[in-house]
Amino acid sequence: MLAYIIRRLLLMIPTLFAIMVVNFVVIQAAPGGPIEQMIAQLKGDAVGATARIGGESGEMTRGAQQSGEASKYRGARGLDPAFIKELERLYGFDKPPLERFVLMLKHYVTFDFGNSFFQDRRVVDLIAERLPVSISLGLWTTLLTYLISIPLGISSWSCSSRAAAISTGSRCAASSPRTGATSTGRTASSTISGT
Repeated sequence: MLAYIIRRLLLMIPTLFAIMVVNFVVIQAAPGGPIEQMIAQLKGDAVGATARIGGESGEMTRGAQQSGEASKYRGARGLDPAFIKELERLYGFDKPPLERFVLMLKHYVTFDFGNSFFQDRRVVDLIAERLPVSISLGLWTTLLTYLISIPLGISSWSCSSRAAAISTGSRCAASSPRTGATSTGRTASSTISGT
């Protein structure tokens, strides 16, 4: 049993690694990354998720000045290229993808999740602040789950032959799980056969 537990725990490492690889690839390949969002906010073209649904988007393409230099970001026309480079440095897009992935793994292992862009605080502090409530909810959920599921499991075990109990018309709680004898003293098989 101990070997099985150790094997399952060791299997978590490649599983977590695969999840991180898939997550990293999806985030890197998805359109509308953090730089595009920041550019849209600075230009006043940012649209929240609820505004997209409600139709309050306004003009998506306001008169951005045409700059002679092409950018790899859609909304970057009219913005200083040095500013775009600074945004890339801020979000780490100035490094190659493999280096970004290794850096991300290093930060995860050392629990350095950076600063929140919305609250300007360390993410670890935000997690620690909300952790007691999450643990409390998890413990109460686990307790309620076991308080409900264990009695239900015992009840279903005591009705091991539900088909026989239904055919005899007796209640499950009245039959003995080991012998099949009902409260009248007859076995379920003799009741079915009519003897």
